[in-house]
Amino acid sequence: MPDWKLPFKLYIDACGKGLGAALHQVQIVNDRSYEGPICFISRQIKPIEARYGASKMECLCPVWALEKLHYYLDGSVFEVITDFNSVKSLLNMKKKPNRHMLRWQIAIQEYRGNMTLVHKAENIHKNADGLSRWSLPNTPNNPAYVPAIVEPQIPIEVINITDVGTEFFEEFRESYKQDINFVMFLLLYLTNIAKINPWLILWMIFGKHLMTMEDFIFLMVSYIIGLNKHV
Repeated sequence: MPDWKLPFKLYIDACGKGLGAALHQVQIVNDRSYEGPICFISRQIKPIEARYGASKMECLCPVWALEKLHYYLDGSVFEVITDFNSVKSLLNMKKKPNRHMLRWQIAIQEYRGNMTLVHKAENIHKNADGLSRWSLPNTPNNPAYVPAIVEPQIPIEVINITDVGTEFFEEFRESYKQDINFVMFLLLYLTNIAKINPWLILWMIFGKHLMTMEDFIFLMVSYIIGLNKHV
């Protein structure tokens, strides 16, 4: 049983097959100091994690272990014992991290005041090493299980189809004809095109049926009226 007044020791390890963590605590038994296990957890890596590089996998391991052992470590003083340096880099990352590293960095921050990183050779913590190499399947009956990330499916409940009559487009068209600012902008645009190819204007307007000849004459008259108003 853990003694909540005493610090913990968290041994972690990661390999190409899985993640492992062993939570220990040094307690006094019969007036003698004795380090004993509190909890062991492990899981196999997910297919997407198999593509992680070594450093990224080493950063994933402590984040996973801290999350799964939060019940023991929340508010407790503890050491994280590992044989890789990536965890220290994760805590002190100065360059802009990618989205995974940023999320993991934020997740670790809540333990920062009570957590101490200890780097030791691999033969010091063979417990975590063995757990990662012979890890349990990542299935729901495993307490250390982490589900695959699945994008939420948003069901389509209603499809609304609206039939817009020709009256709408006529009103839309008339509103532009009455807008003096649009008229001036259009004519200015056409004037610039005319400097390159005047025949292009006629093709753009009438060839693509953008407007009728009556509309074009109306725009010209509106443009002249607009200029007179501004004089």
